[in-house]
Amino acid sequence: MPGSDFKIGLFGIGLDTYWPQFTGLKERLEGYLALVEKRLAVIHPGIVNAGIVDNADKAFKAGKLFKTEDADIIFLYVTTYALSSTVLPVVQRAKVPVIILNLAPEASIDYAGLNAMTDRTRMTGEWLAFCSACPVPELANTFKRTGIVFHQVTGMLHDDPECWNEIAEWVDAAKVVHTMLYNRLGCLGHYYSGMLDIYTDLTLQYAHFGGHIELLEVEELVAFRKDVTEEEARQRVALFQQTFEVQADCPATALTNSAITSIALDRLVARYRLGSMAYYYKGTGNAENENAIASIILGNSLLTAKGIPVAGEYEIKNAQAMKIMDSFGAGGSFTEYYAMDFKDDVVLMGHDGPGHIAIAEGKTKVRPLGVYHGKVGSGLSVEMSVRNGPVTLLSVVEAGNGKLMLLVAEAASVPGPILQIGNTNSRYKFSIGARNFVNNWNSHGPAHHCAIGVGHISGKIKKLGSLLNMEVIQVC
Repeated sequence: MPGSDFKIGLFGIGLDTYWPQFTGLKERLEGYLALVEKRLAVIHPGIVNAGIVDNADKAFKAGKLFKTEDADIIFLYVTTYALSSTVLPVVQRAKVPVIILNLAPEASIDYAGLNAMTDRTRMTGEWLAFCSACPVPELANTFKRTGIVFHQVTGMLHDDPECWNEIAEWVDAAKVVHTMLYNRLGCLGHYYSGMLDIYTDLTLQYAHFGGHIELLEVEELVAFRKDVTEEEARQRVALFQQTFEVQADCPATALTNSAITSIALDRLVARYRLGSMAYYYKGTGNAENENAIASIILGNSLLTAKGIPVAGEYEIKNAQAMKIMDSFGAGGSFTEYYAMDFKDDVVLMGHDGPGHIAIAEGKTKVRPLGVYHGKVGSGLSVEMSVRNGPVTLLSVVEAGNGKLMLLVAEAASVPGPILQIGNTNSRYKFSIGARNFVNNWNSHGPAHHCAIGVGHISGKIKKLGSLLNMEVIQVC
């Protein structure tokens, strides 16, 4: 896919006037820049290093380099004082997010050692090697006045885990921006009639995330089903048996039927190179279409587990949220409120349809359902809880102002009794309590679905929102 390789732009800044005045200063700062590149390469290897930019001519060349190399994000490492006029052309030309790295070479200056120098020129050169904080206000002022969005990381080059964790989070967030920019989202079927909260403007999704949206027909899935051989279906049933805890009351015919649909889904995804999908279809009056949709859950769960998240009820906004969570490596299972347990102060959440089995607590069960509540058909469904431990909830919210925003909350998936109804089902405990969480979350007007992933990653999601220029609200 064109432009699909994520790249980090890196450059240091300095002032060419200094180099003939202070022997060895430039080489010392270039060494610092090399250390930054080495540390960044551990986080992500695709780095375009423009070196030390110390005059306007080099600034224009660096900007062109980043644009030509299609850098996704730029780290501006402030090595010493530099003129803002030699920095602005770089970021103006590149037109990508900029992170200012204000990193001191050591925890503090060796005051005694510096003051003991007898050569005041050498003293000044030593001071300039520690002068990284000096031009940052000038850069911030210039960027603000010229409309350049920037972010800062302040810390030390060495022995500063907090600083480098923050830098890693910026890289992770930028990679998710890149993933969404090139993601192909499939929309199979049509909206679930009457759920007004899930409707969304597809052009608005393009405006905020980029990507491509492919509207798909169920008939195409049915056509792929017809090409599946008996041997292929048998092998897929064997995969089901290996992947899931298939309950004894699951009919063999239903497993075979789901296997055929699973293989057909894989071929549909491959044809359109999908990275995520939302689906819903009534299928009333068309037996083949109804059968395809009724047997879709196991196949969609497999897709979700391997990085192609699938949202039911044609919830496109939540397919986006699930893709974001999965791109952060957190999973992202399709869910909604089920009920509240005031005795244990937890919220019960889950959903019918596919689950993210890669983040399940134990092995996911497969159960037969005589009816899909509120929907047409019957068949096999999955039952799982999200892995016990820290979790993050994410909702892509279409606000009334014509913009999208990200709503996030952190919680814990906790053990306890769940409903064994053949749906995903988990118990979540919130630091502000179940009652306050529900009131606060609902007050921001999200759709009733959200994505849940493992780990506390609200910091990364906030950085993602900053890079996408989207509002992020954290409930807890």
